[in-house]
Amino acid sequence: MKVVIFAGGLGTRISEETDYVPKPMVKIGKQPILWHIIKYYSMFGFSEFIICGGYKVNIIKDYFKKFKKDKIWNIKVINTGKGSNTGERLRRVKKHVNSIFCLTYGDGLSNVDINRLINFHKKNKSLVTLTTVKPTPHFGKIIFKGSKVIKFVKKDQKKENWINGGFFVCEKKIFNYLNKENTIFESDTLNFLAKKNKLSAYKHNDFWYCMDTLRDKRHLNSLWSLKEAPWKIWQDE
Repeated sequence: MKVVIFAGGLGTRISEETDYVPKPMVKIGKQPILWHIIKYYSMFGFSEFIICGGYKVNIIKDYFKKFKKDKIWNIKVINTGKGSNTGERLRRVKKHVNSIFCLTYGDGLSNVDINRLINFHKKNKSLVTLTTVKPTPHFGKIIFKGSKVIKFVKKDQKKENWINGGFFVCEKKIFNYLNKENTIFESDTLNFLAKKNKLSAYKHNDFWYCMDTLRDKRHLNSLWSLKEAPWKIWQDE
């Protein structure tokens, strides 16, 4: 089974980094976040990866050239267009996918059990299964009495809404729903599948974090440097 990874967006919210490199190449520790995602999937036996590049795609291509020599991972970096939406990016790699496949974003880390996710998908017989998560809250709240502050309350993650966390499993038939140019995978394709009862949600109640801003990058790097990264399920060589 192959893993397809969206890695072509502009990453404007973290422009301090993406003025120089595409967001999936922003480093966590000594390696790009994209490397961490690939390494994580590889721990579940995956070795074939298709990268949907776009913005500064040559930086991604150059980085992964060295892995061709190692022959540990088979990585294809495809230029799916600088301004393409996610559905269009996926449509442009159709010829590289020949069966059921995993799909995720190149800026999100998690400790979701990929094997359980795939088994859940097969059991539910949906066209697509997405991993749904509750994001880590950034802000708490203040309790007032009149104009006086009574206390600060840490925001409860359990009260957050479920959101799309990526880490999809897709049947090859998904490409039949990507016929229009520049389709947005999330708002167009997934919404349509939901209406047709062809979309399932796998609830993940543990770690998930998306690197959208410089603050997010610092948080992930802090977890890594403190050896508290939940996605690091491999031993150092």
